[in-house]
Amino acid sequence: MNNNNCLSYDDVLLSPQYSDIRSRSEIDISSDLGNGLILKLPIMASPMDTISEAPMAVVMSQQGGVAIIHRYNSIEHQARQVSIAQEKSDTKLIVGAAIGITDNFIERAAVLRAVGVNFLCVDVAHGHHILMKEALAKLRSALGNDIHIMAGNVATLEGINDLSDWGADSVRCNIGGGSICSTRTQTGHGLPGLQTIFECAKTNRNVKIIADGGIKTSGDMVKALAAGADAIMVGSLLAGTDETPGKLLCDKKGHRWKIYRGMASKEAQIDWRGNYSSFEGVSATVPYRGSAADVLKDLEKGIRSGFSYSGARTISELCAKATFVKQTSSGISESHTHILRREW
Repeated sequence: MNNNNCLSYDDVLLSPQYSDIRSRSEIDISSDLGNGLILKLPIMASPMDTISEAPMAVVMSQQGGVAIIHRYNSIEHQARQVSIAQEKSDTKLIVGAAIGITDNFIERAAVLRAVGVNFLCVDVAHGHHILMKEALAKLRSALGNDIHIMAGNVATLEGINDLSDWGADSVRCNIGGGSICSTRTQTGHGLPGLQTIFECAKTNRNVKIIADGGIKTSGDMVKALAAGADAIMVGSLLAGTDETPGKLLCDKKGHRWKIYRGMASKEAQIDWRGNYSSFEGVSATVPYRGSAADVLKDLEKGIRSGFSYSGARTISELCAKATFVKQTSSGISESHTHILRREW
């Protein structure tokens, strides 16, 4: 048994440092993920059927990030979503798309590339697997090396190293940390989200780290980037916005909400393949939140502020300067707004 402490985002804080940053406009939070994929805002929308289709791809790219259009549909429908996203702007947007590792995934990848997708995401719950190894080899053979391929998910140094060696340019790092994910309770496997980034950041490969899961706030994003992540993938932080797929629901009292669900939930599996196997996610309703652009602007402001507290102007500088400290359960309570819990 490994006796090392395994840390989640709430377990730590970044120690404030001297800063000579006079304006947050001096801070450059862009991220070069390699092989042609550069983001001005290091935030990605997860490839989920209640998060990422054409409308989300448009707003994400306009704000400097990117969305990965989900694969839980026909090849034709997914390709159409990519095309719609590209046609809705005068300037070409950055759009990603997800594929699997079985059945017609090579055909899907070829069609998506033909309609102009910027990168592919090999989207698997347990990415450190022989089928991933075989899939990446087939994809590189079919498509060559001049397209960015993201793969995942993994939670260990060995995992990210292997996926890099197998052909991935970037790797989604986290197992079971998503807000609608039940992998850890169903299977007993996983690592806390921040610990995963610490572990994967030890890699000596030329591979980029996507922190994917357990991110609740812009502060968590800053912690992930400081720990070694190159970009952040989110689902729940964008759920309930105008640009997510699905109807806006409303009750008689005027409360509005949308559906948000894990792709391993019973509901999602039944919808896209007619049955379910092991379910490792849940379906929930989330409050309506308006435009995703407003959410992203607030997150960007928080990230820039976080960099300023460490006196860092770039992601690499933040990672080099960051000093993490552990906090107790009392510290965690103190770190959150707590006036509503106060007894007057």
